[in-house]
Amino acid sequence: MKFYEGSVGDRMSKLKGGKLPLPDVLRYGVGLAKGIHEVHLLDNLVLNIKPTNLLLDEHDQVVLGDFGIPFLLLGIQLPDPDMSLRLGSPNYMAPEQWEPEVRGPVSVETDSWGFGCCMLEMLTGVQPWFGKSVGEIYNSVVLKHEKPQLPSGLPPAVENVLSGCFEYDLRNRPLIGDILHAFESSRDAVFNDGEWIGLSSRVSLDKTLGSSHSTWFLAKDHLQVGDIVRSRKTPSNCKSMAVAEGTVVGLEKDTDRDGFVLVRVQGIHNPLRVSVTTLERVTSGLAAGDWVHLQDHNRNHSSIGILHSIDRDGCVTVGFIGLETLWEGHCYQLQMADPFSVGQFVTLKGNVFTPRFPWLHKREGIWATGKVVQILPNGCLVVQFPGKFALKGDCKSFLADPAEAEHVSFDTCPTLVDKYQHVEDHHWAVRPLMVAFGVLAAMKFGFIVGHSVGARLKKGRGSKTHNRESGRGNQDGKNSAGKSKWLPSPVANMLSRDGTAPPVAAR
Repeated sequence: MKFYEGSVGDRMSKLKGGKLPLPDVLRYGVGLAKGIHEVHLLDNLVLNIKPTNLLLDEHDQVVLGDFGIPFLLLGIQLPDPDMSLRLGSPNYMAPEQWEPEVRGPVSVETDSWGFGCCMLEMLTGVQPWFGKSVGEIYNSVVLKHEKPQLPSGLPPAVENVLSGCFEYDLRNRPLIGDILHAFESSRDAVFNDGEWIGLSSRVSLDKTLGSSHSTWFLAKDHLQVGDIVRSRKTPSNCKSMAVAEGTVVGLEKDTDRDGFVLVRVQGIHNPLRVSVTTLERVTSGLAAGDWVHLQDHNRNHSSIGILHSIDRDGCVTVGFIGLETLWEGHCYQLQMADPFSVGQFVTLKGNVFTPRFPWLHKREGIWATGKVVQILPNGCLVVQFPGKFALKGDCKSFLADPAEAEHVSFDTCPTLVDKYQHVEDHHWAVRPLMVAFGVLAAMKFGFIVGHSVGARLKKGRGSKTHNRESGRGNQDGKNSAGKSKWLPSPVANMLSRDGTAPPVAAR
């Protein structure tokens, strides 16, 4: 093999501040993208892209090096045994590289993340996540979904494509071909009076377009005349379809970005002019992003995953939990599976006794119900339990194999008790609020009953007193009826108490 005396990292170490001029970064970026593209054409991945691995030849051109050849081919032990498990260098690793069987798979878009990290270091002179330990980098990249900050003043196309390189979901990252186009179109650009001059007119804006998909994801499948298409499913509802299935009968220019196609739909006379970003190609009833079930699968990986691509000849790639890379096969091996979406409540199936990942139990010993907050590219469900009060330091997110999980909703709860328990699953405060409400309701009820009973007792006591006094008055009246009936009441009472009547002068 040819010997190269230096690397881009060596050159950076000799410069003040360690960063390269923008023209050199763009030139090295074009060379690096071409090298990665050649590796991908050989069905290989680099997975360890960093400035010290970019060798320079006698013409100052980049040569991609260090594929771990000593470890892979010669069996030489690495100085750090953990390096063989990381599949890369921590500062340049994509989220899926840390746990490829769980958060993977690694794919060609994984190298897009490494490319972005490499370019960022050339532009700033500082490693991504510089000063952080391996554990802190894992926490930032994998758990918190943090992205490195890009410097200002970059050509829009370069800034846009580098920002896309750091998308957490690898499907939303640009392919190396997109990166190459952005860097090549910006090499001759000149920054003048606050704006870039000489840029290509084709600049893709990396916006989500109201969905979880970036324009990089939407542009990966180029439509052709004769393709069967349907409306792209929304993330909030995996089953909703705005437009029925149809056939592409005409193309407009630039159909891979923001162009339009003509779609003939059954029952409508004239073809519909539809934006390509709202459509997905359907082959054998399947489209990229569908949930699929592998009929004959290895028990080491899940049987349910997400379809990443399907060619027109039926060849497919699927992400499954338990596989580090994409599974490759044919569509006849797959069946449609019930989809999961963010916001749904799920629990483990009753016949699952030893789940692939740890899971919480309810007080009754049955599996707890949680809410899906994220879906990884291999179909792994990231679940939180809002019905459980989490103390500081407790694990807030759990993982679930979609083959072991099932949906939970009010419709699936057969009894009223089950429906109430599902209400408790929505937030941990439901139960204490219901207990407090029950206590207050009991106190209020007790107060009302006590007040009513007290009023009746008081009324009954007063009635007895009145009757007793009335009876005494009737007896006294009988004793003095013959003596003082003709006297005024006060006088008669006085006579009754004394027992004798004073003499009264006759008129």
